[in-house]
Amino acid sequence: MRVVFFGTPDFAVPSLRALVGEGFDVVAVVTQPDAAQGRSRSQLIPPPIKVAAAAEDLSIFQPAKPTEAEFVRQLRDLKPDIGVVVAYGHILKPALLGLPPRGMVNVHPSLLPGLRGAAPVEWAIIRGHETTGVTIMQLDAGMDSGPILHQIPHRIRPDMTAGDLGAHLAEMGAQALVETLAMLEQSDPPPQPVAQNEERASYAPKLTREIARIDWSKDARTIGCLIRGLDPRPGAWSELNGAEIKLFNPKVNEPPFPGTGGPGEVLSTDGTLVIATGPFRDTAGGTVEIFEVQPAGKGRMTSEEWLRGARLTPGQRLT
Repeated sequence: MRVVFFGTPDFAVPSLRALVGEGFDVVAVVTQPDAAQGRSRSQLIPPPIKVAAAAEDLSIFQPAKPTEAEFVRQLRDLKPDIGVVVAYGHILKPALLGLPPRGMVNVHPSLLPGLRGAAPVEWAIIRGHETTGVTIMQLDAGMDSGPILHQIPHRIRPDMTAGDLGAHLAEMGAQALVETLAMLEQSDPPPQPVAQNEERASYAPKLTREIARIDWSKDARTIGCLIRGLDPRPGAWSELNGAEIKLFNPKVNEPPFPGTGGPGEVLSTDGTLVIATGPFRDTAGGTVEIFEVQPAGKGRMTSEEWLRGARLTPGQRLT
């Protein structure tokens, strides 16, 4: 089976490596252009998929947009049987979706139709879900709305961050992808995709700066889920004495902490940062204990390291 692979970030790398390792004929890898970085924007950083594809000596295409006529012509000349899309970063038009005879399949890190959209890994944790998974679907012109070919569920541990979960789902997605392509190639007749139930659809929108800001009037569990769901990027943040600080590695305490104050009030600075939160339902307010922070303009560090020089005392408030 001749495969053209579309992908860009680290999440897509296990799927590409799995295809190559299982002997699929990857005739081309399509990824985003190198990203300019540095103050002068003169340093070009290749996407992780480009690095992985080069290591496998695969043909690489980096069109600014996948609608470019020359790129589409080159792709057609390769005569792919199927396309695989894993976090590519562009919405593909119907003409491109229909170019391979078997269409294109997508690896999506949720159990569709739940959590369609840009940030399903993060929102699964932010919303406190206990289960998520990966879906292999047939791509159509909608947003994550194509019929389903294969799904594998995955339990979310209570202490899991978005980084942890994304790494697990990337490996699971690679496994599900290989299983799906093997079924399509070897089964007679091939498995038929199942339409998604639109009534059960939910969405995982793009993360914004405002979403990442901590509302200390929320209960401790909700705040803990937000912090873990935005770890490592973009990071949940708050303001302390007018300066931004990002918070990581929370421990949630729903029962009230001795001497609990108002939401956002610092209750303890003894090695870790203990902050009062709002109430959960009809209970008293809880607390969130923070073990890692990232002050504005600095790297991520333990709370203990930061507190040594922060001159922070109980009674101050994060907003």
